[in-house]
Amino acid sequence: MKVKNTLSGKKEEFQPIKDKKVGIYVCGPTVYDFGHLGHGRSAIAFDVIRKYLIYKGYDVTYVSNYTDIDDKMIKRANQEGITVSELADKIIPEYQKDYAALKIAKPDKQPKATEYIEQMIALIKKLVEKGYAYELADGVYFEVAKFAEYGKLSHQNIDELQTGARIEKDDKKRNPHDFVLWKKAKPGEPKWPSPWGKGRPGWHIECSAMSAAILGETFEIHGGGMDLIFPHHEDEIAQSECGNEKPYVKYWLHNGFVNINNEKMSKSLNNFFTLKDIFKEYTPLAVRLLMLGTHYRSPINFSHEILAQAENGLSRLKDFLINLKNYKSDIPESDKNLEKALKTAIKDFEKKMDDDFDTGGGLAALYDLIKEINILMKDKKIAEKDKGGIEATLKKIDSVLSILPEIEDNIAPEIEKLIKDREEARKNRDFKRADEIRNQLIAKGITLEDTPSGTIWKKS
Repeated sequence: MKVKNTLSGKKEEFQPIKDKKVGIYVCGPTVYDFGHLGHGRSAIAFDVIRKYLIYKGYDVTYVSNYTDIDDKMIKRANQEGITVSELADKIIPEYQKDYAALKIAKPDKQPKATEYIEQMIALIKKLVEKGYAYELADGVYFEVAKFAEYGKLSHQNIDELQTGARIEKDDKKRNPHDFVLWKKAKPGEPKWPSPWGKGRPGWHIECSAMSAAILGETFEIHGGGMDLIFPHHEDEIAQSECGNEKPYVKYWLHNGFVNINNEKMSKSLNNFFTLKDIFKEYTPLAVRLLMLGTHYRSPINFSHEILAQAENGLSRLKDFLINLKNYKSDIPESDKNLEKALKTAIKDFEKKMDDDFDTGGGLAALYDLIKEINILMKDKKIAEKDKGGIEATLKKIDSVLSILPEIEDNIAPEIEKLIKDREEARKNRDFKRADEIRNQLIAKGITLEDTPSGTIWKKS
């Protein structure tokens, strides 16, 4: 299995540091507002990566944090007239609801930044004592010039560094790229005691402290969006490797942006979509299917048109599963092509996923299998006893992709009676009555499809 490591810029063979254990840390959201499509993109990408590593037999510990203290949190809490912790308690459950709707498995650990202040202070103390950090009137700063490898993740020379998001501009700093580790308290802001006076942590120190506390000072995979490469992840490397004197992360993985009309989605451009807004118009699984159709490192150019296409694709998957569930046959043995199709699907799926988690290729392997099974079902070349093997193969692939919709087995007794009445009317060639019942069912949100295996129902 190969992964594209942002640090080296190359695809590398994946080898855990020890045995089959894999630690994954993914930067989570700052919980001042509801999650948007960009959050969903990253969460889905690393959900699949985690699930595929489990599929391959690795013992995975997956960590994704919540940033519950920063300038945006303070500003929004003040606007709403609540505390910062009350704002976090309000927003975090909304992320959990949205991610569950997208079939994103809960992380093994979901630390909040405010739960790890003590560990952050300990790391900052080490950096100060070793001469990598200095104190000013407003806080403690990391001196980037002291870390010779600064810029190695973003592949930039320290003298040519681009100004990135959240870089603090302060004429008193020794270098414009020196970043804050500890912010001294301002009136009305949350604060904690420290050796440098009461205050709060800077943004970058959070992830270094939390990941080390949970996964150890060196671990396998660190992930997040490409916008975090610089300065956030670059700064994490600097403070972690200087403070702990060990390599920080073996593989850095970054997902691509969600673009709207070829521009990065952002509130400032007014091209911003929350997950909740999207879910009002589209099925959450259609959003997941759309995301998985593109390689996680590539940008997605979002539009309502392509999301509608994903919705249609999801409907076709559901129709297939319903047809498979209701398929009936009296042949004793299946066509030999069935076994071949099942084996080929798993082989092709793993080949694509082994190549830096190519979910588009993984989906193609699933679609090819479905196409072959549809042909065999249409020609009545599948024995009913082999439906279990088909379902097991689908379930195996979907343990990673998590895009197959649930098929409802239960139906209200009055609906079941109407379906039986219609079947009886058709047997008696009373087609007028059969059509009347069909229209009654449509009005109740039930559509019928007459197949060679019998009539099947679907909820509209």
